[in-house]
Amino acid sequence: MPITREELGRRIRSARDGCGLTQEQLGEAVELPRLAISQIETGNRSVSSIELDRIAYTVGRDIKSFLSEAFVEQDALAALFRSETQLAEQAELLHALQESLALGREMTNLERLLGIDRAQLRTATYELPMAKSRWDAIQQGQRVALDDRQRLGMGVAPVGDLVEVFESQGVRTGMVSLPDNISGLTLWDNKIGIFVVINRDHSALRRRFSLAHEYAHVLIDRDRSGAISRAENRSDLLEVRANAFAAEFMMPAEGVALFVQSLGKGGASRAQMAVFDETDVVQVEQRSAPGSQDIQLYDVALLAHHFGVSRISALYRLKNLRLIDEREFQHLKSQEDSGAGKAMADFLAADVSANARDSRDEFRRRFLGLALEANRREEITQGKFNELAAMVGMQRQEVRRVLASAGLVQA
Repeated sequence: MPITREELGRRIRSARDGCGLTQEQLGEAVELPRLAISQIETGNRSVSSIELDRIAYTVGRDIKSFLSEAFVEQDALAALFRSETQLAEQAELLHALQESLALGREMTNLERLLGIDRAQLRTATYELPMAKSRWDAIQQGQRVALDDRQRLGMGVAPVGDLVEVFESQGVRTGMVSLPDNISGLTLWDNKIGIFVVINRDHSALRRRFSLAHEYAHVLIDRDRSGAISRAENRSDLLEVRANAFAAEFMMPAEGVALFVQSLGKGGASRAQMAVFDETDVVQVEQRSAPGSQDIQLYDVALLAHHFGVSRISALYRLKNLRLIDEREFQHLKSQEDSGAGKAMADFLAADVSANARDSRDEFRRRFLGLALEANRREEITQGKFNELAAMVGMQRQEVRRVLASAGLVQA
């Protein structure tokens, strides 16, 4: 049964209020005067499909949600607005959220058209009490990281491709340009599921760490409306916990120790052992050659490459695991800051595979692949395919050239 103009207006008003937008702000976003928005919301003015589509995008909704028999009053974006009260004033971030939700919805629609069921993929969750201190938050993050590595059968080996880990858990990932102070965000939506977005404009290794950070929010903070990881909030308990998780997940303490040992390092300069034979004791002492256990810049480069992290992350991990002391840390960091670390990594060819990991946009690849299949099956029109391709940065001319070369359209 079609909904009335008054009910459609009420739903639009509810969605706008949920996102903390004024009628004027919504009007500016959809290129309508405030009075027109007011008339639409009271049911005194009809709304065209193009206008409704723009309104839906602005409030992070699917246009179908306004026309369905049942209307969900609170969705993912509205929930985020409740926890991020200044979101409406952050235009760049708001646009990124709108873009992310729109991409997630279109992906869900493509999967539905092609009969793909993601419901069988269930993401683990860890219920933890609220951390009482930053130290408590660190302990929680490290413990969950170890537990999840065990659940995934990783042992102490490097993680490898984080995007594949996410996909295997039913979590979508994407890259969107975000404000520089935001490394990533995690969205929970009843229609699109869990969607992790990282900052396209950050370096490959930073994006990789951001993925691990957001994975902590996925596993631990599912009861929240969503998570936006800002640099200025790094001291918050939830962010401290997520960073501790990421460090342990990417560089497990035992794995780091074993790798350092494989370099012939990490042992004490002087080791003692007592051998007892039930009657007497034989004392044995072993001394390492002076300086032989000192970790060097090339060791740091190799460690960072092995685990697919930045050299500065590897340095801090070595320090936190007490494999280097403060004096050694400062010395190695000064070398890194001077550019010697990059030169050493280049010399050792220790940057190549690390920089390649997780640098691709897996969401974009899958999104376009499903769109191609839906177009081939005539589930979507060529015009809709062009629209979807544009959403992930493909130009119309490039789309036509690629499709023509594959024989999918006439040149």
